[in-house]
Amino acid sequence: MDLSDKFARGQTMFFRFFADVFFAKRYGHRAVVLETVAGVPGMVAGMWIHLKSLRQMKTGYGPIIRELLAEAENERMHLMFFIEIAKPNWLERALILSAQAIFWNYYFLFYVFFPKTAHKMVHYFEEEAVSSYTNYLELIESGQIEDVPAPQLAIEYYNLPAEAKLSDMIKCVRADEQHHADVNLRLAGGRTSEHTNVSTDAGQVAGDPNTTGAQA
Repeated sequence: MDLSDKFARGQTMFFRFFADVFFAKRYGHRAVVLETVAGVPGMVAGMWIHLKSLRQMKTGYGPIIRELLAEAENERMHLMFFIEIAKPNWLERALILSAQAIFWNYYFLFYVFFPKTAHKMVHYFEEEAVSSYTNYLELIESGQIEDVPAPQLAIEYYNLPAEAKLSDMIKCVRADEQHHADVNLRLAGGRTSEHTNVSTDAGQVAGDPNTTGAQA
């Protein structure tokens, strides 16, 4: 394990510690805060590469810019789903604002100077998200958390059946997170492994609607 990998893992464990302290098994509320933070890396990276393309006056960056911005949008949608499930109070909303403000500035500076390590860190973030959603799903399937109806927004986003439940939505969200983990590992210079893939069993992984057309 090289220094870059150690740092990326260390940062992931650092942020996981705070998530565990504040939310423990309150997975709905945990998802609200974490998805707020998760929407930052794709936007920061996409914006920075967009500006790089402008500075260099070169084409070829279009596909990766769209891929990263689609990731940010996908994470934003996850947040919208879980707001309907968890219904955060004013304190949690304040925490969301603080977390986003701190993490945006931190990740922006980190990405400017160490982009590959930043992508590797996001890869580990997303793997932790997959693990967290798996635990959430297990609690639902064991009856410890009620399997309430999925929000209508999630049903429309994933083209789920009208009677879809929270567990169906979580399977789709988890598959999205696995996809983001694989993408960021690739951008970090690593290789994805098939054994890490997870199935939705309920719908399709959200795709990027902007991958067709011009590739500049």
